[in-house]
Formats: sequence, C-alpha cells, structure tokens
Amino acid sequence: MLRLIPRHPASISTVQLRDALLQEDPEFDISLRSLQRDLDGLLNSRFNFNLQCSRDDPDESVSKQRPFRWSYAAHARPGLPLMTSAEALAMRLSEGHLQHLLPPGVLALLEPHFSEAKVILENRRSKTHERWAERVRSMPNGKALLPARVNKIIWEQIAEALLDQKQLQVKYLSKEKGELRSLILHPKGIVSRGPSTYLIASAGSYTEPRHFALHRFKSAEALDIPSRDDDFDMEAYLPTAAFTPRRGHETVELIADIHPDLAWILRETPLCETQTITPQANVEWLRLQVKVPDDEETLRWLLGLGQDIRLIAPPMYVDALLETSMRVIALYENPKIIDQNNRK
Repeated sequence: MLRLIPRHPASISTVQLRDALLQEDPEFDISLRSLQRDLDGLLNSRFNFNLQCSRDDPDESVSKQRPFRWSYAAHARPGLPLMTSAEALAMRLSEGHLQHLLPPGVLALLEPHFSEAKVILENRRSKTHERWAERVRSMPNGKALLPARVNKIIWEQIAEALLDQKQLQVKYLSKEKGELRSLILHPKGIVSRGPSTYLIASAGSYTEPRHFALHRFKSAEALDIPSRDDDFDMEAYLPTAAFTPRRGHETVELIADIHPDLAWILRETPLCETQTITPQANVEWLRLQVKVPDDEETLRWLLGLGQDIRLIAPPMYVDALLETSMRVIALYENPKIIDQNNRK
C-alpha cells in the first residue's frame, strides 16, 4: 500500500487504493473504513510515514471532496518504497548508463535505489509484464571504457571535504612526473567525464584550480580546517579545463559535405540548434553548416567520421585532419616508425 501512494502533488483515493490492493491480491479484502483507519492511525500517527490527507487541505474545495485522497508530503523522508513502475524503469535505465560514468565506489552508494527498482519490477510481473525488468537496457554510444577504480574510503573522504568545505590532505600520483606527491587541496567541485571522475581543487597556497583524477589518489583525509573557496565558478572553469583542451576560446563554423547516413543521424541528434543540412544539386551528399566549440573533442569527432565527411572549413581543421590521416597511413606503410620512436 505504501508503494501505491504517490508524492504530493499527485494523490490517490481510498477507493483507488482498495481496488489496487485487490488487483495485486484478489484474496485481500478490506473495507474502506478499515483502510482509512490504518492510513490515519497505524501508518501516519503511530509510525509517522509523512502521509497527508485531502481533508486537511486549506482549500475547502479539496478538503470537502469524497472519498479522501492520500499522498506523501513533498519532504517525505527517503527509504520508503515510493517508486512507481515508471520510476523503477527509469532507475533501471539509469543504472545501465551510470555504470559507464561513475566509479564503483560511487555506484555502490546508489545500489539500494537500484535494488528497490528491481524488486518493484519483479513484484509487477504478470502475463502482460512478463520479464520486463530484463528487457530494459542502456547502451553507450561508441566504445565504452570501464570506469577507473576509486577506493571507497578515499571517495568518502573527498566527498566529506567537498560538502563540508574542508581542506583535504592527500597523496596523489602525478601522471606527468610519475611520482607520488603529498598535497593539501582546497576542493571546489566534482566532474564526471567518461570513465574517469575528477576533483577540481586548488593546491596549497595556489589559487588557480586544477583537476585531479580520483583513481590516482593513493590516500585522502578530510581535515578539520576550512578550505578556501575563492568564489569558484564551475561554468566559467570548465571551458578552460585541461581535460577539455581548446584550440581557441571561440566557436568555429564547420562547413562540410556529409554522407546521407550521417545526415540522417545529425538531423535526429543535431550538434546544436542552429545546425543546417541542405541538399546539393546533382549529388547525393548534403552540405552541413554548424557552429561548434573550437576544441580537441570536435577534431576527434571529425576524425572518427572517416569517409562519411569531407571537411571544407575551417582551413585549420582541414589541415589537422590531413596531417593526422597522413601520419596514420605512414604507420601502416612504414612500421619502422614505431621502432624509431621506441628507441628515442
């Protein structure tokens, strides 16, 4: 019954509750009077499940309605089986998606919600809903890497320092220097990017924020010392972040001829709202014009399209694509290049 009651402003009447209970178990029989008494006394007054009844609504047009309607208060405490079937399906989709985004330690924190979704879907099995829990999947677009492993205790210490605005004492494996460094960090925020998650923080007396991969922390301890916030602005920081390297600070206009199959995809999932794709005379390929960020991700995306695109502008991107393509061809035509690089 608790699972059938929605959160405010949605509501369900006592008649609807009784009918829904009978549908789940035809042998379950309860009068409307007993149902109302259980909602009022046992569940609300005695166990304080934060239920609210329409008769207590300040609006008389609502309070005088019969039968009474019930809902959880908007602030109802977590941990109750409040998930509807649609919410449970959404949670199942989220689980599959987040497996490719969050480290295992973070996913473990969400496991109770995933488990509740599974139970709800299992309980709704019937001839019309046979095995629907097994028929919901989320698949990444492109090759997905396994999430980098993050120590659970380290994650908890980082989260505590970030939320409580405390300094963080860490040992961090520097990728550039290949050595373990002891640092005092001032946490600013968390960014999830593909299979890795990053802590944005300033180190020591420096005020400029940097990013630190969570899986490279070898130890972390939240100190009882306030951190320095420096009026950090995440939206302003991200375009300049080192893990999103930009070729410039503005957008660039891409002009390209694209294969019809690629045109179909970009019409359904455009690069931006102002993107245009227009037919060309006497050819099957179409003309793409769109403004995109001037960053390395744009260039990598173009490289991944291979023979489905012929880039026309901007010239610097055309040159970069040609140069990269020639280097790839050279690797296959002359494998000794790899041996020479190894010797260097």
